[in-house]
Amino acid sequence: MIAVQKISAKETHQIRLDILRNGVNLPIEFPGDTDPKTFHLGVFEQDELKGIASFMKTANVLFDEEQYQLRGMATVREARGKGYGKLMLLKAFELLREKQVRVLWCNARAEALGFYSKLGFLQEGNMFEIKEIGMHCTLFKVMT
Repeated sequence: MIAVQKISAKETHQIRLDILRNGVNLPIEFPGDTDPKTFHLGVFEQDELKGIASFMKTANVLFDEEQYQLRGMATVREARGKGYGKLMLLKAFELLREKQVRVLWCNARAEALGFYSKLGFLQEGNMFEIKEIGMHCTLFKVMT
């Protein structure tokens, strides 16, 4: 059975360490992780956590509307290609609409652009490099 549900910030740490920080000396805790407006989602396969994503209320100057930022989305290697990232985002869209959030944005890795564009995200600005991680760009989705 596959299920997407809210999880704690602490539950995201192991996958962040293994996938997002693998060999990179950056923190696994994000500013805002424990803010009451932040929520974290996990996708479970047979009760085992296979993917994570964090959603934080922000005030990016690029957007005037009520907004959240997607951070730290990752799926364990053996579960990639099963649509788990999409499932987490679809659940997040539902929760954000309930909160009347108008914009979800993220700084996405270059190799993930196709994934996000299929879910209605648009690019804002040019590509940029995040030291030790690689090329990224800012993407956003207007919640309708």
